[in-house]
Amino acid sequence: MSIYDQQLDPCAANFVALSPVSFVERSAEVFGDLPAVVHGARHYTWAQTRERSARLAAALRSLGVGRGTTVSVMLPNTPEMVEAHYAVPALNAVLNTLNTRLDAPLLAWQMNHCEAAVLITDREFAPVMAPALEALREQFGRTPVVIDVADTEYSGPGDLLGSFEYEAMLAAHDPLAQLGGPADEWDAIAVSYTSGTTGDPKGVVTHHRGAYLNAVCNAATWTMPHFPRYLWTLPMFHCNGWCFPWTVAMLGGLHVCLRRVEAKAILEAMRTHAVDHYCAAPIVHSLIYNAPDAMRTGIEQQVRGMVAGAAPPAAMIEGMAKIGFDITHVYGLTEVYGPAAVAVKRASWAGESLSDQTRLNGRQGVRYPLQEGMTVRHPETLAEVPADGQTMGEIMFRGNIVMKGYLKNPVATQASFAGGWFHTGDLAVMEADRYVKIRDRSKDVIISGGENISSLEVEDALYRHPAVMACAVVAKPDPKWGETPVAYVELKPGSEVTAADLVAHCKALLAGYKVPREIRFEEIPKTSTGKIQKFQLRDRARSSSAIE
Repeated sequence: MSIYDQQLDPCAANFVALSPVSFVERSAEVFGDLPAVVHGARHYTWAQTRERSARLAAALRSLGVGRGTTVSVMLPNTPEMVEAHYAVPALNAVLNTLNTRLDAPLLAWQMNHCEAAVLITDREFAPVMAPALEALREQFGRTPVVIDVADTEYSGPGDLLGSFEYEAMLAAHDPLAQLGGPADEWDAIAVSYTSGTTGDPKGVVTHHRGAYLNAVCNAATWTMPHFPRYLWTLPMFHCNGWCFPWTVAMLGGLHVCLRRVEAKAILEAMRTHAVDHYCAAPIVHSLIYNAPDAMRTGIEQQVRGMVAGAAPPAAMIEGMAKIGFDITHVYGLTEVYGPAAVAVKRASWAGESLSDQTRLNGRQGVRYPLQEGMTVRHPETLAEVPADGQTMGEIMFRGNIVMKGYLKNPVATQASFAGGWFHTGDLAVMEADRYVKIRDRSKDVIISGGENISSLEVEDALYRHPAVMACAVVAKPDPKWGETPVAYVELKPGSEVTAADLVAHCKALLAGYKVPREIRFEEIPKTSTGKIQKFQLRDRARSSSAIE
């Protein structure tokens, strides 16, 4: 035993389990008079937000919620969603944020799989939650306690489904003396479900330590100042809002809530509340830079956006630069708490052309400062690929900002951690400066006549056409070539272009075999976070091929 191990044990004075809940207590203590949440006519300071969260925690505790209890929430980006991110972890319980676009059978399946004991639901979602609760009861024999939220900013239809109402419960309980946290920072803080495009969704279990560290990383990566004014364009149900509910708490910032993600509402909120930070998928950024100039009138502050959720097209990065928004590109997955890598901007890039800046900023970049490892390796041999910008491998992570594993799925957990690295499934190259650049998801590579075609490269070419609002390229079965690329395209309002025009445009930018053989002008399916659902398009392409 070393002399440094003798009579130097951890104790209450020198060791506390890391949990992002501690950020809420600090901001209430030192910034209690400052604004914390704004939602329409509702305004709360940090002292008030802490009290409301502590009342919610007390109410949940009265229902038997404690360590390991799952609390599901079906909420838009409202104060109640912010409070759930503070109250549930404070009880050492596990937060399950439900995707507001899912159907009733899938919602029932997820609530059963994570053994939800309590459900907090906004009455807007009663039409889908009522049958979900019925299915949960009849198919799985589970009946969670239901707490209804009647948001003052929502005036539409929606029944009350439970025996408790949110505001009444808060009023009936004195706040906890302290928003505590776990005894062990490895305890689960949340379970979030993947899309489940192949088989059942997987429940990604994250822990307090990882959430704490990634919340800090968000601020460090973005060089966020104290008191940011953060707009909730990103759904908080998606990877717990990329850990930003806790980042904003750490910095004593302002949560600007938003029930609907629409260009007019976004820009009005930015103007009214002097918003300076927001996060979103590429499609949401495109709503902003494609909006009429008049909608942006009066937004004079520097607005900084973070983009992730899909590889951003060059046209999006260029478009945001032209309207003066500063965009940072991050990369990650649910399994790494949202973003865990960033295209760190170097000072030397400022002297490059806009085209080169776009290329540099469009890379997935390097690991977050508190993530221990990010690499590109051969998925089977685990040999690291050379940093030549050409050799493809799979992006892998290791470190504290990696999930505990998949709930009740040891086989998938072990496979994802094979060789001591988390396997993302994203195919990429390592460039000479060791910045990573995604080439494609493994399932999205199109193999035509023995040649690999990156769907992202083809999409990037299409996005450079001024008429293209959104696009996606997938493989279509072909009797001669095996597969050929087919492009689905949505045009900007008022724009007109023919398929032949887009093919000619692509021929000027791509090798001949990469040019789409077919252009389809159709609505593109997207998730609630703006990610394009390519699996639906692949099904469309296969179905049309079979018909032909």
